[in-house]
Amino acid sequence: MPLQIVRQDITKMKVDAIVNTTNEEMIGYSGVDFAVHQGAGQKLDKACSRIAPLGLGEAKITKGYNLDAKYIIHTSGPVWRGGLEGESIILKSCYTEALKIAVSKGLKSIAFPLISSGAYGYPKDKVLKFAVQVITEFLCEHELAVYLCVFDKKSYEFSKTLFEEICNFIEGKLEDQVPEKCRAYKKALQPMVVESRNYAEVCSTHGKMQSPCREADESLHDYMKKKDKSFAYKLFDLIDERGMTDVECYKKANVDKKTFSKIKCKGDTYRPSKQTAVAFAIALKLDLEETQDLLASAGLTLSYSFTFDKIIMYFIQKEIYNIFEINEALFEFDQVLLGV
Repeated sequence: MPLQIVRQDITKMKVDAIVNTTNEEMIGYSGVDFAVHQGAGQKLDKACSRIAPLGLGEAKITKGYNLDAKYIIHTSGPVWRGGLEGESIILKSCYTEALKIAVSKGLKSIAFPLISSGAYGYPKDKVLKFAVQVITEFLCEHELAVYLCVFDKKSYEFSKTLFEEICNFIEGKLEDQVPEKCRAYKKALQPMVVESRNYAEVCSTHGKMQSPCREADESLHDYMKKKDKSFAYKLFDLIDERGMTDVECYKKANVDKKTFSKIKCKGDTYRPSKQTAVAFAIALKLDLEETQDLLASAGLTLSYSFTFDKIIMYFIQKEIYNIFEINEALFEFDQVLLGV
């Protein structure tokens, strides 16, 4: 996945490189820096002494030594002084310089901590949102799997107002605020009790169910020839309709090039996971009806029975199509994130 938020100790990440936030001397003094040096061993201490000092916003690379990561990219972040002394400029440099090194070395994956959010006092929620923005911009031009490691839920403050709104939506307390189209879909998704055994009659009385019903004189062989458009077919139709390029679409969907190429190659036989299918719906800014139609082509649907589905419906209803903002909400509610 191009960008994923994970709840994990960065020293445990099995990636090509992890990023270590350190100071000018690179001596493993505290926090992430101390944990990285402890995990990598004494060889890292010697390597850092050879390449120190490290200026603010700079990045330098060493081997990973005893860590699972092949390399460690070290960067020196800013001390938080209220945001008035160019902290964001330095922080951006930390992330972009580390990313540049990863690309120049031909690395495929990299994991970041929330730089400067520990002893240096940079507000964790600000670092998270800023890091997502910087990394996303970089990934528009490069292919790289990036992980943002958040050690626990307290590491950033999710919007309390948004959290309460989503909770209310999940619990069905915002029914009056839901558009008529959404309410109609909610009703349509309820289990339909059919008392009659005359299925031809059922088909005739439920408009959209009429076409799948087999006529009495139609053979099963002929019936099975009937087929709706596949997920891949619908997806590429929608990309053309929206005037998007393939690259623009899969980048906005937080999907990697390899997966998108697989969709193209497999065509009618490709079956996406729900999070991947929904990610494309968000990238294409589909409304609820269009999203359900795209999901149906893959044998999927959004249901009011699941928290993940309700959160997606909430953001579509609000016409919020920022996939990383949606992923923050999914992360807060312990749901799978959008993308591959």
